[in-house]
Amino acid sequence: MKRYTSATDFIKGYPQWETELQKLRDIILQIETLDETIKWGTPTYTFKGKNIVGLGAFKSYVGLWFFQGVFLKDTSNVLMNAQEGKTKAMRQWRFSSITEIEPELVRTYILEAIQNQKEGKEVKPERKNKPVQIPEVLQEALHSKTDLKTAFSKLSPSKQREYSEYIETAKRDATKQKRLEKIIPMILDGIGLNDQYK
Repeated sequence: MKRYTSATDFIKGYPQWETELQKLRDIILQIETLDETIKWGTPTYTFKGKNIVGLGAFKSYVGLWFFQGVFLKDTSNVLMNAQEGKTKAMRQWRFSSITEIEPELVRTYILEAIQNQKEGKEVKPERKNKPVQIPEVLQEALHSKTDLKTAFSKLSPSKQREYSEYIETAKRDATKQKRLEKIIPMILDGIGLNDQYK
């Protein structure tokens, strides 16, 4: 997928949709409170740094992406969830020709999205805390050294995960053993594997 550096480049990158994309962009740019930027290689329009709406182009349609579209009233029933079961907040409005773009209606939806942002209506991404998978060699060390086990249990799950992955990614048993020897003093000191880089 090509990454564009400006909205103009993006629009020119889809000659079959140039008229529709330009019309949508013109409607958005008339709303002075929005800033135009490029995120993920596509034009994105923000309000005080928060994503409101983005432009998208595909083979059979162009679209507007409302980042917190789940909160829009959608009285005209034009929004859809592009990935049912996966996408929680984002909603998409698709257009397959210029005649489907009604400037006033588009503007109404965007203004409502801005208002929702002002009111703090937002679905925050869920952080999935997977259980830490401790490799066998580390588990044996924890089992045989009580002080090590105590120190390891005091580490945050992310630090425990870093150490576990560090050992697990070693291909040879000898390398796993060397890595274990290297991290034992760090665990006992209560520091994470990557603390020096943070």
